[in-house]
Amino acid sequence: MSPVSVPPPMCLQKPLAVPHRHMFGPGPSNVPRRILEAGALPVIGHMHPEIFEIMSDIKSGIQYIFQTRNSMTLAVSGTGHTAMECAIFNSVEPGESVLTAVNGIWGERAAEMAERIGARVNTIVAAAGGFFTNAEIEQALSKHRPVLFFLAHGESSTGVLHPLDGIGQLCLKYNCLFLVDSVASIGGSPLCMDQLGIDILYTGSQKVLNAPPGTAPISFSERACQKIFNRRTKPVSFSLDLSWLANYWGCDGKPSRVYHHTGPVTAFYSLREGLAVLVEEGLENSWERHQKVAEYFHAGLESMGLKLFVKEKQARLPTVTTIAAPRGYDWKEITAYIMKTHNLEISGGLGPSVGLVLRVGLMGCNSSKANVDMVLAALKDALKHCHRSKV
Repeated sequence: MSPVSVPPPMCLQKPLAVPHRHMFGPGPSNVPRRILEAGALPVIGHMHPEIFEIMSDIKSGIQYIFQTRNSMTLAVSGTGHTAMECAIFNSVEPGESVLTAVNGIWGERAAEMAERIGARVNTIVAAAGGFFTNAEIEQALSKHRPVLFFLAHGESSTGVLHPLDGIGQLCLKYNCLFLVDSVASIGGSPLCMDQLGIDILYTGSQKVLNAPPGTAPISFSERACQKIFNRRTKPVSFSLDLSWLANYWGCDGKPSRVYHHTGPVTAFYSLREGLAVLVEEGLENSWERHQKVAEYFHAGLESMGLKLFVKEKQARLPTVTTIAAPRGYDWKEITAYIMKTHNLEISGGLGPSVGLVLRVGLMGCNSSKANVDMVLAALKDALKHCHRSKV
């Protein structure tokens, strides 16, 4: 046997230390003790009957928070990006037309994913902080005749909550599947999948659900399934092939489940508890709480002389607030000062909003007036102590 030439790393011979922080950026959120403790329960096999029961609980919870009766409802092993790829990779074949609404980074990401699998991608583009009218969407659907239309409901890079009424009917009119990203909005703002005619809806575990990152709820309508399961070609990804995932999650009606991948069982525990917490509060109560806290926060910001980046009140995302970057300040200095002095995370912009905004996320258990007061105090302190240019 050859002698080892790489010595044991000294860093791994010290205890793991992780600080406690107030996670008030756009995600992940703080994880309550109940959900942390669920994730620390014993590991059992990913094909054990007890895991299948937990997965069934998760499926029921997703159907509730999505307000859908779709049988093809499950959680992808991965983050929201994984669910985005799962949706696109299964519903689109090479050469098909895809339309993405770009009013922030998530439309850009969806377009790139579709391009990578050989789709013909077209976009409609709005300025950061803006959104699209149904007339603009219909014009693009009529022109490009896509098989899939992507829209972010909660655009966390710009703080926009996009209106959804009537878009599902437009997609049905033009024989197009309607794909919606609700990673930043689900549980924090009203969204009813079946009523809105959404064909594919996904979210992430780490925002309003307050679970650790790593699982991504997703649901497919019967219309979406008809297209997906009548493809001419196999999906480009084996890991995200819906026919395999449907069997693992017991969505295909078959009597037995076949091994596909090793499911992240402890992440399933955490997701199950995150869903349970939201079920116990009730969707309507959660929606109302997030909206009231957001309005309280917005009023506090305006009383400080700060400006909200999204001009139209009804288009402001209740879970992630974008503050116009204070004139004369370096946003990086502000976020760094608040982290160092207050042990509190807020962030700058992302994608098209870089340099334009500060982003504050108050989601799930973090959405409270007490936390708003904490953020406002930290911002006041930062604006007092950070350097301000006179130019």
